[in-house]
Amino acid sequence: MQAAPQLHSSIVAMVSLASGIASNHPAMGQCQLQRLREIGVPEHQIDAVIEIARHIRDEATQKLDAAFDASSTEAQAAMAVAPSGGCGCTPTASGQSCC
Repeated sequence: MQAAPQLHSSIVAMVSLASGIASNHPAMGQCQLQRLREIGVPEHQIDAVIEIARHIRDEATQKLDAAFDASSTEAQAAMAVAPSGGCGCTPTASGQSCC
């Protein structure tokens, strides 16, 4: 059985950077950021990854805060229902899609 092809190192670094930012990891992807720059990934692509990750992080924080603020079971149940027609994410401030 043949092994699946490996992801390109730039893709792995971008995913790691984004997940580190979105999860509020203490290292915040500094190693991956350096690696992306060393292998020549354009700054506008790195900026897009950072913007999307921050947007996801901020959106999750807002939803979590809203859930804590909700006092009734009905409000909490309404928040748990995923919006119809797509993944339910909103675009970033510059229009980048997060899904």
